[in-house]
Amino acid sequence: MKTVILIGANGTMGKAALTGLGKHKVITAGRSKGYDFNVDLTDENSIAELYKAVGEFDAVVNTAGMCKYANLKDMTTEQWSTTVNSKMMGQINLVKIGLDYIKDNGSFTLITGILNKKPIPTAIADATTSGAIDTFVQCVAHELPRGIRINSVNPTVLEEAWEVYGEMMPGFQPVPGALVGKAFERSVDGFITGQVLVVDA
Repeated sequence: MKTVILIGANGTMGKAALTGLGKHKVITAGRSKGYDFNVDLTDENSIAELYKAVGEFDAVVNTAGMCKYANLKDMTTEQWSTTVNSKMMGQINLVKIGLDYIKDNGSFTLITGILNKKPIPTAIADATTSGAIDTFVQCVAHELPRGIRINSVNPTVLEEAWEVYGEMMPGFQPVPGALVGKAFERSVDGFITGQVLVVDA
């Protein structure tokens, strides 16, 4: 059994990830109430405090990241910054800071999304940051010390979220959260590293 920090566990994607982590001790973290620990991915000190508070752990799984939606002409610098600071730099800092705390042979699993492979209108910031994290994972895997692994899960829209996102994603086939959970399980329990685990219909 591993000790896994799951960030964003109460969200739809977090619940999907949780289905693949059933045999582990899961410690939850997020910005709102209802978590074991609070963390703000846009704040490096908050990330460090989370790791210090948890103590020893084997894996970090992130399913959180705030994205703003607009077309390029209307997207403001503030909207870009919100998305970049949360979904991109927040996840990069989870890894960078986490290297000082995670156990040998531990793993990081980051979240991206199918929109960097199948773009839709107004999702340019989401797609751009997802693409950046997928590339980061593939590159930084060669630098990580002590047998530490890193992967990203790149899922399409979940069946459980179709009512919310379906209208903006015509022609997409949603997948069950449990299928996405299997990708998180592969990342945490397998030996792969530097991989983008695409879950699509």
